[in-house]
Amino acid sequence: MISPFERLTIEQVAHFPRPGTVIPGNHQFTPGGDALTYLFSPEGSLARGLWRYDIATGSRTLLAGPPPHRQLTRDEELRRERLRLREEGVTGYAFARKAELETLIVPSPLGVRVSIGGGPFVDLPATAGAIDPQVSPDGRSVAFVRDGDLRVASIFGGEAIRLTFDATDGVTNGLAEFIAQEELDRDHGFWWAPDSRRIAFVRADSRDIPNFPIVHQGLAVVDIENHRYPFAGAANAKLQLAVVDLESQQVSFLDLGPDPDIYLARVNWRPDGVLTAQVLSRDQKELALAAFLPHGPAILLHERSEPWYNLHHDLRFLESGEFIWSSERTGYRHLELRDSFGTLVRQLTAGPWVVTGLLGVDESRRLAYFQSTQESPVERQLYRVSLDGGQPEQLTHEPGWHAGVLSKDGNRLLDIHSSRGHGPAVTLIDLPAGARTILFANDGANAEKLGLQIPEVVTLAAPQGDEPLYGLVYLPPHRQPGAKYPVVVSVYGGPHAQRAIDEWSSTVDLRAQYLAQRGFVVFKLDNRGSANRGLAFEAPLYLAMGDPEVADQAAGVRWLGENYHYADTSRVGIYGWSYGGYMTLMCMAREPGVFHAGVAGAPVTHWDGYDTAYTERYMSTPQSHREEYELSSVMAHLGGLTGDLLVVHGMIDENVHFRHTARLLVEMARLGKHCDTLIYPEERHMPRDPKGLEDHERRVLGFLEEKLRPS
Repeated sequence: MISPFERLTIEQVAHFPRPGTVIPGNHQFTPGGDALTYLFSPEGSLARGLWRYDIATGSRTLLAGPPPHRQLTRDEELRRERLRLREEGVTGYAFARKAELETLIVPSPLGVRVSIGGGPFVDLPATAGAIDPQVSPDGRSVAFVRDGDLRVASIFGGEAIRLTFDATDGVTNGLAEFIAQEELDRDHGFWWAPDSRRIAFVRADSRDIPNFPIVHQGLAVVDIENHRYPFAGAANAKLQLAVVDLESQQVSFLDLGPDPDIYLARVNWRPDGVLTAQVLSRDQKELALAAFLPHGPAILLHERSEPWYNLHHDLRFLESGEFIWSSERTGYRHLELRDSFGTLVRQLTAGPWVVTGLLGVDESRRLAYFQSTQESPVERQLYRVSLDGGQPEQLTHEPGWHAGVLSKDGNRLLDIHSSRGHGPAVTLIDLPAGARTILFANDGANAEKLGLQIPEVVTLAAPQGDEPLYGLVYLPPHRQPGAKYPVVVSVYGGPHAQRAIDEWSSTVDLRAQYLAQRGFVVFKLDNRGSANRGLAFEAPLYLAMGDPEVADQAAGVRWLGENYHYADTSRVGIYGWSYGGYMTLMCMAREPGVFHAGVAGAPVTHWDGYDTAYTERYMSTPQSHREEYELSSVMAHLGGLTGDLLVVHGMIDENVHFRHTARLLVEMARLGKHCDTLIYPEERHMPRDPKGLEDHERRVLGFLEEKLRPS
């Protein structure tokens, strides 16, 4: 009997969701801790509902099914792009953490739906058109943004109250600006105070950023989007942080320091009601954590990092007045305990490995729970460490990838575990008793049963430096003795990403699996600059994008040829998307003897055409480093390109503009060079149309087969 994916089709490769990936997600423990809520689709689609699992009885209840499908507004569509969100139905929910009765909100097409005390959901008409609705801690109000201004509505009915009044074209109150969402991992633009009486919010003035028009060429009607896109070296949005008092509706603006050209990276309220903010310098080398006390702002800590500062989400303010912080001052991210003034009390973790996330804190037992790479850079395990010192205790041991959610009382830990051999399973751990309950076994998500091969994890020496490189190899399943198979490199290569991992997503990369089944050796390599290996491993990218990554990828191909006699390195293809598209072009242009065919999807072709925060973090500004910008551009190296090239791009891509591909094509024509193009007039940076995805896979895979000719 043939397994479901033993002979992959184009339709299967293009289909979402991937096999074994429809699992309970967005887990939260209820405020009382007696139940667990999550989003899930029992039928295995992208449309999820909200479910509740009662811990005492083991019963499962559907709380809210997927709302009716409707056409997204432009604001909602763009917000989904920033969140990289493919799922539909119920995509978010939140509890009021200090309400007398359990209060739960779910955004819906009609606005916000509210359930009180476990009762049925009711719609709040005053919240129609709400963007980023958030329930107050006491559960009595919902705040949201509409038409660029911050508003608040009672959950008991009535009209919404408008709290700000100056939104206009280029000015918003309470919304995370483009750079915050796309590059700083800050999705919100307002935050409820713990007492539910105040809301902190960001006023973003983008009027100094010129509009960049994006024309819809594939529609029957004329439609032009105008985006205030901040190009590297040019103006950013001007940001102000304010607090509005709900009773008086008085707005107070706070002092963010003497330099107006900054990033507002994070905003948090302390348990005592003091607002804090993390302010990042424009060059992204310095960060200050400020507390806005009654007598004025106080700097709790100041950090400077070279060549850049990596943001995190590990700040936790404790009822004791202390707070937990993570820092890369040792070269590796580790947890610290600091007192209420910001003074270091003790470092909680240490070593040549990285803390990749703080899960939560059990304050009564003084334990911090975290995820890290201590066992291996390609794995994640869960640990806990005492705030009073001592060695971390490892809580999970199964090889692979563990993520976790901690209950507020510290009694329960949810372990979401997968590996290359098995899809994610969800287990509830009773920490005091040590009992484990499997909530979702995901029995069908077995690589062997599905007919998918488990990629090999490989380790090789970097061309420079002491740290090894990690990769994945997918081999043709039915290899013939003495036969040679062409190689395809699947690349991303940019910062803040890691692809060589012992996790289910590596196995359900169906494009890699399809190519292996069709007679290719597929290779993935995390080059220098990749994430979760420490600052020294990332730093070679600084002012040198397109150089160390290309050297590592080329060295990886040579290593593959020396160590896998099946690999025919005289026929090497490469493909990637976004930064991977840039890498495809740079590898083909700078190493034409190594890479012979490539598919570049949505490529950056010159960094002066990308946004401020991302580009300047790694390349500074084009005004101060013009030569480095030119050397890092694809156009500077196109003279060396000799192989077969296919460029793919969506024309309404609002992240990597189609302009990048247009500039590439102009230069290719000037040099008398040819490339094939695959253009999607109505796709953004993340292709979504199901038929378009099929067409895309058919063209890309057909191109690689035609040019590299596997036997």
